[in-house]
Amino acid sequence: MFMHFGPRPNVMPPIVHPTKCCVQHHFQATIVPHIHPSHTTHVNHHLYQHQHYFPHTESVVGEVSNQHFSCGGPAPFPWGY
Repeated sequence: MFMHFGPRPNVMPPIVHPTKCCVQHHFQATIVPHIHPSHTTHVNHHLYQHQHYFPHTESVVGEVSNQHFSCGGPAPFPWGY
């Protein structure tokens, strides 16, 4: 007996979707001892206080300046010179 189903169907290339990732966690307990030692050191301090003094004096100086001009011609005042 021979069966005929008609023409072959068109076949597209496959669509590949991203891989779905699953994670399974497996745990095992491990005991880790932690030792926290402590120590106290007592420190005695001696402080030297250095006191600095800066004495300061002041003085005043009087300064005088002179200027001489040669003006030429007769003197502008009646007594001459």
